[in-house]
Amino acid sequence: MISRRQLWALLALTLMWGVNWPMMKLSLQELTPLYFRASTMLLGALWLFAYVARQGERMKPTRAEWMTIVWLALPNVLGWHTLSIFGVKELASGRAAILGFTMPIFTVLLGAAFFHERITPRVRLAVVCAGIAIGLLLWHELQRLSGRPAGIAWMLSAAFCWGLGTLQFRRATFTLSPMVVTVWMLLLGSAVVWALAFMLEPLPQPTRFSLPMWVSLAYGVFINYGVAQLIWFGMARSLPPATSAMSVMAIPLVGTLSATFIVGEVPHWQDWVAIAFVMMAIASVLWPARPAPPAAQ
Repeated sequence: MISRRQLWALLALTLMWGVNWPMMKLSLQELTPLYFRASTMLLGALWLFAYVARQGERMKPTRAEWMTIVWLALPNVLGWHTLSIFGVKELASGRAAILGFTMPIFTVLLGAAFFHERITPRVRLAVVCAGIAIGLLLWHELQRLSGRPAGIAWMLSAAFCWGLGTLQFRRATFTLSPMVVTVWMLLLGSAVVWALAFMLEPLPQPTRFSLPMWVSLAYGVFINYGVAQLIWFGMARSLPPATSAMSVMAIPLVGTLSATFIVGEVPHWQDWVAIAFVMMAIASVLWPARPAPPAAQ
């Protein structure tokens, strides 16, 4: 059982990360993808750095830890955060969220391919469900003259990177806390994204930003990269696996529903069916199995 405080924190986390998808879409109406990601990532990481340092955490990595942090930042920050923002730019935000949260399926498949983890019947079911969901969304995009099937490729690549990065993070050895490692990954990743933005995109003009634009940027800095991260890492060690699975499954649903009110996106039937299949796929790989009955004496 989880406490009432944990339950409310988990509900808040699910809402924060779900609503973040249409909030990103709102920002991209006035700001290019790389400048948006570089700005929110850097400011959010600085906010987190100040908070964690005040808690008395050791912030300085050892020489060996620096190399590991750089290695982990490639898929977890440059891969997931950069590729996903291009996916949100091309797709409806709810659809991008659905595809992004195929990550657990990639994690299991990569674990089986490279770390000799066993493929179970649940994993096979998850792959089938995820494949159906991706097929539904791809079919709808290809049917439309203004469709953006490239956005699906961006999001699936991002989910792949997130899954790979998750596996690497689990196997990494640190004397730092996971929160401190994450802060350094975000700081290093934001430096690279800033460099890419300077090279590839025109300079933004903040004086022309609307009030909703500033609100969405503040949400990305203080909520997505701030409060939500603190809640997650504060609960990660004590959260039951089944509960975390329920939270992950609910985020694409929250993202799709909130997009209607924030950016005016109207979900199609393919989106609702895809959500159902992705939820089934995530449940298949994350929901804990029943313990085996004790052997007869």
